[in-house]
Amino acid sequence: MTVPESSGTEEQPLVSHLMELRNRLLRSIIVILVIAVVLMPFANDLYHLLARPLMAHLPETNSMIATEVAAPFLTPFKLTLVTAIILSVPVLLYQLWAFIAPGLYQNERRLILPLLASSTLLFFLGIAFAYFVVFPLMFGFFTQATPEDVAVMTDISKYLDFVLTMFFAFGLAFEVPVATVLLVWTGITNVERLQEKRPYIIVAAFVFGMLLTPPDIISQTLLALPMWLLFETGLWFSRLFTPKSPLEEN
Repeated sequence: MTVPESSGTEEQPLVSHLMELRNRLLRSIIVILVIAVVLMPFANDLYHLLARPLMAHLPETNSMIATEVAAPFLTPFKLTLVTAIILSVPVLLYQLWAFIAPGLYQNERRLILPLLASSTLLFFLGIAFAYFVVFPLMFGFFTQATPEDVAVMTDISKYLDFVLTMFFAFGLAFEVPVATVLLVWTGITNVERLQEKRPYIIVAAFVFGMLLTPPDIISQTLLALPMWLLFETGLWFSRLFTPKSPLEEN
């Protein structure tokens, strides 16, 4: 039985795509490693900057502690690596864009690139909102609610894990406009249906805030309200990208 001639030509594009994917992954890893190496001498300074919102509300006699032997080294190292990944997001998204762009139509290319750029900006805005707005209010509330005979001495590893979780939660929450536009643009739903489901979306925003933030009303509200406002922003932009029917185009 002879093998069809087309089998070789079918395998060739697959191999070339895998090779391109490998090359782009390697470039992304190299960029992350380079940024991490550059930031490594400033690891302790980065952690000091990250801890500033909490330290600003601690009494002068209190400080942060390290309960594990290797924590003074591993915690700043982990922060440096995560910072390198976050700073590499524009390059990572560009590599993703360059990989998928050849398979997109012209109208899809015009939309995908702005969405990638806006999603990057919104993710950074979510992190900035958490650091400059949420953390001061939240840590101020926590320290004021502490009983008088309790000394607040947070472990540096636990603090880093908590802060990174909050950064991820707010960065993800600020992607709501992009998700809304994509849902409408792909035809999964439309603006009218989303407007009808607005009450459920508001409830879902508060549930999301309850699950990803500490059990206090301040941080939950500070996450849920921006999600709702960003959803409304996404609805407004979605009207610009609503697919038109053939009758409307004529």
